[in-house]
Amino acid sequence: MKTKKITFCGISAALATVIMIAAYFPYVTYAVPCVASLVIMAVVIELGNKYAFLTYLVSVLPVFLFCEIESKLLYICFLGFYPVLKAIFEKIKILPLEILLKFVSFNLAIAVVYLFSRFVLGIPFDDMGELGNYGGIILIVLANIAFLLYDICISKMSIFYMIRIHPSVRKILK
Repeated sequence: MKTKKITFCGISAALATVIMIAAYFPYVTYAVPCVASLVIMAVVIELGNKYAFLTYLVSVLPVFLFCEIESKLLYICFLGFYPVLKAIFEKIKILPLEILLKFVSFNLAIAVVYLFSRFVLGIPFDDMGELGNYGGIILIVLANIAFLLYDICISKMSIFYMIRIHPSVRKILK
């Protein structure tokens, strides 16, 4: 049984990495880490948070080495392990606290990505063009709306997974 779990995690880590490599295609930079995180979500459902987090950790090195910079930052700093956080946060019985924790973790991750991009990679964010001084605020608001939509989508995808895919995977893992 343990061999099947480890194999499932290895295949999942490899699949997440292959999906992340697709970020080199134009216009999918931000969507690809969201899709790759669905693989981690499947591990959360099948094997629990511990195996899912370990799967995420295994996928980090090849993602770091081979993937497009913006996508890998989003995957490594937040989206890759968010399904584990989501599972933990959703066990909280107080809905406002659950939502607050989700948004605080997202905004902390975005701050880390921004600081890393700015001070390590040297990417300037000063010029927001026509948006002027409000560009940063608008960007943060839009990012939080996108995160809300992502959170809703990952919930819907987990329901789809449970109905369509989980029964087959459960048979294999038993």
